[in-house]
Amino acid sequence: MDSDNVEKLRQDEEAAIATRAVVFPDEDLDIQEKPHHGLRPKGVEMKRELTKEDKELANAGYDEIDQQKAQAAGDGKLDNVDVHEHTLSFKDLQEELDTSFDAKDPGSSPGLTSNEAKARLSRDGPNILTPPKKKSALRKYYDCLMTMFNILLIIAGILEYILLGVDFKDNFPNTYLGGILIGVAFLNALIEFYQLQKSEAILASFLAMIPPSCRVVRDGSLITVPAADLVKGDVVLVRSGDKNPADLVLFAASDLKVDNSSLTGESEPQERLARPDGVQHRPVEAENLLFNSTLIVNGEGWGVVVRTGDHTMIGQIAALTGTETGKQSPLAAEIGRFVMMVSAIAIVFAVVFFVVGITTAYKGKGEQTVTFAVSILVAFVPEGLPSVVTLLLSIAAKRMAAQNLTLLATDKTGTLTRNQMTVTNLWSGLRMYSAFQSNNDTDTTETFAITAPGMREMVDIAALNSHVKFDKTDIPFEQRKILGDATETGLIRFAGKHIADYDQYQKQHPKVFEIPFNSSNKWALVILEKPHKTGILTAFIKGAPERVLAKCSTYLKDGQEIPITDDFHTAYNEAYDYMASRGHRVIACAQKLLPGDVYDHDHEFSKNDGNYPSTEYSFCGLISLEDPPKHGVREAIGTLRLAGIKVMMVTGDHPKTAEAIARKINLILGETKESLSKKTGRSVEEIYEDEVDAIVIHGDDIDGLQGWQWDQIFAKDEIVFARTSPQHKLEIVKRAQALGHIVGVTGDGVNDSPALKKADLGIAMNISGSDVSKEAANMILLDDNFASTVKGVMEGRQIFVNLKRSIQYTISHSTPEVIPQLLYVVVPIPLPLSAILILVIDLGFELFVALSFAWDKPETQDGLMRMAPRKPVNDRSVTSLKKRALRRTKTLRRDPETQEVIRPSKFSRIMVRVKAPFTRQFWEEAFERTDDETLVDTKLLSYAYLEAGMIEFAGALAAYFVVFFKNGFTPGDLRRAQTALNASPSITYFTKTSPDFVNSRGQIISPSKQVDALAQAQSIVYLSIFIIQCFNVFAVKAKLRFPFGKAIVGNPYNFAGIVAGACLGMFIIYTPPLHVVFGGSFHLSPLYWLIPVAFGVLLLVWSSIRVVLMRKSIEQSRVKDIKGLMMFPTMRTMSMRSKH
Repeated sequence: MDSDNVEKLRQDEEAAIATRAVVFPDEDLDIQEKPHHGLRPKGVEMKRELTKEDKELANAGYDEIDQQKAQAAGDGKLDNVDVHEHTLSFKDLQEELDTSFDAKDPGSSPGLTSNEAKARLSRDGPNILTPPKKKSALRKYYDCLMTMFNILLIIAGILEYILLGVDFKDNFPNTYLGGILIGVAFLNALIEFYQLQKSEAILASFLAMIPPSCRVVRDGSLITVPAADLVKGDVVLVRSGDKNPADLVLFAASDLKVDNSSLTGESEPQERLARPDGVQHRPVEAENLLFNSTLIVNGEGWGVVVRTGDHTMIGQIAALTGTETGKQSPLAAEIGRFVMMVSAIAIVFAVVFFVVGITTAYKGKGEQTVTFAVSILVAFVPEGLPSVVTLLLSIAAKRMAAQNLTLLATDKTGTLTRNQMTVTNLWSGLRMYSAFQSNNDTDTTETFAITAPGMREMVDIAALNSHVKFDKTDIPFEQRKILGDATETGLIRFAGKHIADYDQYQKQHPKVFEIPFNSSNKWALVILEKPHKTGILTAFIKGAPERVLAKCSTYLKDGQEIPITDDFHTAYNEAYDYMASRGHRVIACAQKLLPGDVYDHDHEFSKNDGNYPSTEYSFCGLISLEDPPKHGVREAIGTLRLAGIKVMMVTGDHPKTAEAIARKINLILGETKESLSKKTGRSVEEIYEDEVDAIVIHGDDIDGLQGWQWDQIFAKDEIVFARTSPQHKLEIVKRAQALGHIVGVTGDGVNDSPALKKADLGIAMNISGSDVSKEAANMILLDDNFASTVKGVMEGRQIFVNLKRSIQYTISHSTPEVIPQLLYVVVPIPLPLSAILILVIDLGFELFVALSFAWDKPETQDGLMRMAPRKPVNDRSVTSLKKRALRRTKTLRRDPETQEVIRPSKFSRIMVRVKAPFTRQFWEEAFERTDDETLVDTKLLSYAYLEAGMIEFAGALAAYFVVFFKNGFTPGDLRRAQTALNASPSITYFTKTSPDFVNSRGQIISPSKQVDALAQAQSIVYLSIFIIQCFNVFAVKAKLRFPFGKAIVGNPYNFAGIVAGACLGMFIIYTPPLHVVFGGSFHLSPLYWLIPVAFGVLLLVWSSIRVVLMRKSIEQSRVKDIKGLMMFPTMRTMSMRSKH
């Protein structure tokens, strides 16, 4: 049969594929799909006139994806590689590599000897790629040090030492301040550097735990060795799911397909064959070459290693071995923006108050003014915040990943379902049989019996057209462990019950030719010796019903082959709906009794030139298998949906099977156009998009979808993609990300790995997952339980809340630190808080308490999991995103001939950023209304600076004036004493060398009492901030409930932090030797502590009022109840199912 006929057969087969869920026509065309032999119902017509502006906006944001698809990934680099062995014949290849293999019986190839392999390994080196050049530890530490906060602190510290050089005696106390500021910057960098090194070490140790291995022939035996030990000339066996360990030239292959997309950008798996005489093509096009790190997706092959390590194709391409690039997480970017904002405010205030100070309070005294400006800077910059954020994130790193998911795309088999297939129904000769006692079948369903018409043929096809193997064959069939995929396992378990001696039956009917199942054909064919009236060979085919039926011209009824008619198609559709609508996987079986005069015992069959029977089969029937949902999946999906996360199924199953399973597990609750059409009697075309919430998309339609159609799909609440390929899964993820979704993907198979890698959060299964899927994922579910994703989302959201609380708490003390500094200059009054005490606050007790938030529990049980994601994707966000993308697209320079984008230079990009704040568009985008919740938002800043901050300031100042009053100074006295500094002649009070001060009551206050009064006042300001902040620990948690109760005060680490802070505070204030550095006075009475305690209570009262005021807005941000959610477990066994 020539290649034209093969192509025609393939086209005929595709033309007859049945039953799509949704058909999207080409743009602006009104297309109606014609039914084929009654198999395919009329598809959905999407009629819509799009203006030019509509089209541009709909496609905006997808341009980059389309460009990537259009570009050839390899460019010219793939041509310039040194690989020539694929051009050699088998004989020349063995001579050149000094090895030996047997192309006819690969398993008996001698291969290399162990000694020869060792010699070659020491000569050529291990088979590993040289890792990308990494930054040195010193460079990493330098990068940690060069953050905005740290730079500010270092500059401030250096300024203090410059002052020391100007006037050593007067500025000597600032020696401590300068040293502490610089020390804090280096300590912050050290903490961040340590956590960075620690996380890299953990990752390296994890990768070392799973070294790649491969199957190789050494000394004539097939053994498994680490891939690093491979050498040129080794004979290697690769199978589906393996990653190629080196560059191989094939000398034997069986239906081998390889995914070269990571290397060449080819989206479809490429067929690879053995070529005894070699091929004269470029290496990248050579069909007998397998490249290192590419993926075997189908079949198996034997090859000889021709290149290892850096000499392989991937090692030679410079583009793939560049230096490491660090992708900044969205959270890190938000923290970075906040740091820049606070730093900018601090610099502006410091400069302004330097000018104010030098012209008023200090009258030209530059050194004192600089120290004052540094105090302002220190007060504004929360020095401990970088350390707190770094440590908080490291404490909760594993819990953080799922914190902002908006969409979760999940595989079905093995992820949502148990991957334990059981045969439930068989349909043959227009009759339905039940293979399994269940109350889920109709009254007309007969009980399965092997003697019933057509059943023996179905069992034979299940048993003989199979690829499974057993762990042991010397034990009874029922006790054997079956090694194979779930569908095959289910079929063999069923067939084995009805065959007396399974092993003998296999031997009786040896295979002559076979084509294994693959994801593109979706069928498996076997030709075996099974005599019948007209010959000795019989062909069995099984697979996707629409593909198998397309090959049939007759059907089997009561042992007779009857031509297929429209009545048969109607009965077939009814049987298919009966099975698929229950969520069962449906397999079709057919046979062809090959006539002996055409197909004798010596007939040569061949797959590549189509020399095998592919038409005129007799349809035997349908077998349905149920793969029940995993326990907990239904409740997990319900919980995720109530958390505002869209869950969609992406599966290779038939649309009806996928939809039925989706309805069992809370994934689809509403109507699709098809289901609404059945209910109302209206045609599908009459139903508008906004009438339905659910949609089921057939994979064959995905390639033709346009921008507006993708928008329409993702606007639905309930989405199922069926009959998808791995490339479709990847496309779906990319399209969702283009709309602003934070996409999670769960999967366990090799085919899931491209999507897992592309997703924002790839989640692989530990027990059932392939090594490739685990390698591509960010998170691995150790128990294979989909319900664990709920815990991941909950943990992630909680740590985000905790991080936000920690920042809110940390910056609340900025106001009581900054305003007293201003009063010192403006009123003026004696300095309420020295710069060094501000540092003790920021780096002392604040650090202990801020870290304790990492262990906070949720405020309420459902509070977290009923709030929408913090960056929800809705009509407003999508439109905004698309408008920005459209603006970017229009401003890009393009090559006038090729229309390719010309990337701007680095200088151009810098100039655009510099000019941006002076454009209207910049400010429109900055103040555009959004539903996003950022880490540091206006509510947080308002609370920290204006609400809690002002209460803390009022409490600290009240205590300050009370302490001074008790020591003989009224507020008026304080102002008079401070203004004397600028009088003529200048008088300085509150030092040991000051003159006596006469207060408003005529009392004389000596210099030593003045110094002690100031020390007590500064001490109480310091302690007031600490005490009110202790109340603030609980006030910042009050969002859904009042700041009392177990959820608020239930974190013991909060109290540990408070105790640690209290010990530090007492030590600094009440220890005389420390007074030289920090000030402080042991004369301060503990009774004064009651003043800040009162203001702390006031803060809790205000926090309670705030909860009441914010209740309405929080209620609006809650996800509304979803009608019809089933939040109860799925039944344990299939026999317990209820009737529909």
